[in-house]
Amino acid sequence: MDFNALYHANFKLFDDAVSDWSTLVEHLADLKKDAEDDLHKAALKADWAGVNAQVSRQFVGKTAGEFGDAHTQATTIHNILLDTQGELKAFHQQLKDAVARGQKKNLTVVDDGGGKFSVMGNTRPDWSSDPSGKTGATDQKDVDDLRDEIQGILGKATESDNSAKTVLMALVDQTRLGFSDASYANRDAAADAVKEADKLAKLAAKDPDDLSVEDFDLLNAGLKKYANDPLFSERFARDLGPQKTLEFWTGLSDPTRGNYEVGHKRLDQLDDLQRNLGLTLAHATQSDSADMTEWKRKMIDLGDKPLYGDRGGPMGFQVMSNLMRTGDYDDQFLKDYGTKLMVTERKMTGNGEHGNPFWQHLGGSAWLNRIGDDSGNDPLTGYLKGLSNSPDAATDFLNQEYVSKDDPDDPFERDTDGNGKKGKVSLSNFQYLFEERDWPQESNLHGDDIVTGQNNLALALEAATTGHPAGEMPTADTPPHSADQAKLMRALVDSVSDDPSRVKDHSYMSDSLGQIGSEYLPDIHRAMADGPTVRDGKSGWDLLYPLGGTDAKLDHSAVTRFLVTVSQNPEGYAALNVGEKAYTASLMDYHLNPDLPADQRYPHDAHETITSISRKSGEFNGLLAQGRQEAVLGPAGEQDSDYDYAVSQKKNFISGFVGTGVGVGTSFIASPVVGAGVGGAAGTVTSMVLEAFYKDDSGQYRSEAGQDIATRWETIKDSTNNINYTAAHEAAKAHHAGYTNQIDSWVSEGTASGFNDANTDIHAMAKDMDTPISG
Repeated sequence: MDFNALYHANFKLFDDAVSDWSTLVEHLADLKKDAEDDLHKAALKADWAGVNAQVSRQFVGKTAGEFGDAHTQATTIHNILLDTQGELKAFHQQLKDAVARGQKKNLTVVDDGGGKFSVMGNTRPDWSSDPSGKTGATDQKDVDDLRDEIQGILGKATESDNSAKTVLMALVDQTRLGFSDASYANRDAAADAVKEADKLAKLAAKDPDDLSVEDFDLLNAGLKKYANDPLFSERFARDLGPQKTLEFWTGLSDPTRGNYEVGHKRLDQLDDLQRNLGLTLAHATQSDSADMTEWKRKMIDLGDKPLYGDRGGPMGFQVMSNLMRTGDYDDQFLKDYGTKLMVTERKMTGNGEHGNPFWQHLGGSAWLNRIGDDSGNDPLTGYLKGLSNSPDAATDFLNQEYVSKDDPDDPFERDTDGNGKKGKVSLSNFQYLFEERDWPQESNLHGDDIVTGQNNLALALEAATTGHPAGEMPTADTPPHSADQAKLMRALVDSVSDDPSRVKDHSYMSDSLGQIGSEYLPDIHRAMADGPTVRDGKSGWDLLYPLGGTDAKLDHSAVTRFLVTVSQNPEGYAALNVGEKAYTASLMDYHLNPDLPADQRYPHDAHETITSISRKSGEFNGLLAQGRQEAVLGPAGEQDSDYDYAVSQKKNFISGFVGTGVGVGTSFIASPVVGAGVGGAAGTVTSMVLEAFYKDDSGQYRSEAGQDIATRWETIKDSTNNINYTAAHEAAKAHHAGYTNQIDSWVSEGTASGFNDANTDIHAMAKDMDTPISG
């Protein structure tokens, strides 16, 4: 800080800027409220259709969110300016006071230019004989003291000014377009984050063998504290750089390589460090700054190269993918990373013709993963886990072409037209990973096979097809299914239908596949509907099962095989079963509402409407019943108690979502086209139906059905009939219908027909696949 600039500072412009930012914050607060209350909420309730349902609604939601980010960024900038204003004014006054005190001692401060100054004494000739001694050492001490005081003031003022500049520039650099959501209560909080990032990055850049236990603890604690801090995350990643990031984790993750003390004393905390480092890097990649753009480019460039060059070591992909297991990485970074990763996979596997020995964990390989049991040597395992947190990137990656049939080195041939002759086929990344890849084999310490990679593929599929992170439920902001999501869903159902062993032999994938199915119930029910009725050019089934996004256009027989296969796993069964019960309740409430607009109404009376809904519900539940009994009575040897437990767990998972206007994971409820806003009782009806279902379902097979196939079939049919009756009766009662005494017979008629349909589906499936069935 220049002496003259601070001493003669005019703070009017600064004061005006702080005042202007204060006014801006107030205005943005109003705009934020208006955007949320008027724009966003109105968009959620609006009757979107076609492309608007997929694009416009999501765009409005993101636009409304930008007002919130703008308010957050403006508030942070105002806080930083306000702090800096107060400090600089205080330093300005301290400087004037110091100069004034010096003047009383006949000391003058001179601005020498270039940021330098000097202090001089005004010595009078008669002081030379003055017995008081105002010259000599005493005078020099006054000069030195004033000089040091002024230098201290200028130093603190410089630090205040520079730290404000640093954090303000960092905030602005966070996003090229739009606004940052970084929030800081004051300038010091932001500056401390930057300082801590510099300190920890310097520690992490040390040779991993030289890190002490104390260094490890500082890093782990600091990364945990600041993992979600945008300024810290970017600064840490930028300071450390891609190469040092990979060297840091590789050096620490394997305690057998060099750092004996840290490796043994902190072995049980390596998983925490991996999580915290991954979260930090994920947050850093969300920045659009030039430094982070270069960081992402360089990290991808290092992916197919040995970490230590000519000295070997793991490939960059093998290291970085393990740090992707936690956090929400930037979508474009994930897409670019995945494209280069699959280029490398093709090179190392002959386009997928054989396995990849370079990514197989061997005795001397580094142990790069500390979250879970797998070694982390296969980079696709960690990368797919990262995709499960980033739905848009997952959809893009899994739909990408892996190999083209026009490629002369394409090793995949299939009989696609049933003429007995095989020809080359193109495969997407999904088809390659789900159907063809030779996954590296690993075992845990007990000798059991580890299937983390395939399980992470199922999680990535869940995110890619549903539009929300795996393991979560959709919210009111989850957009209806896009064309790319629906395309992937169709490919998934067709793949399971073509070869059910792809799921039966990997049953652990079924929890994700069941959740996926529960969010495509309109598409599934449309596929099960035969012969559409048409009114004004619209299919009656489309009106009975409306959806706001793109219809996956599933095949009936493929859906049959998918449902029977996935329901042979308790978690898959529970997701489909509970989702179907809530969906049926919502359909009844929606269609029995007399206020439903005419152009959205199923073109039949209440009798046909209730019967039709009950029939498809019966068919759906009949297929699930078949899958369950195949698992319990067949070679799999599942227990009914496992199914009961899975259903009860699903109840706990979805209970908080019923009545929110989102429901339990079906695009029907999540879509504004057919949202619960049309019928205010939707949440109540759904809750009552689910409570009745949980009460009726508990232990029904153990206590009533036992091992008799016919009895089991009738038991689930009776249970389904009861649930359908509850749904129709409660919806009719909520909407004050006058036909409640006829509902019982209508529901029974539809449910019975549906179970007959399911029986027909099952026998057709067995004939097509030339396999016996239970029942």
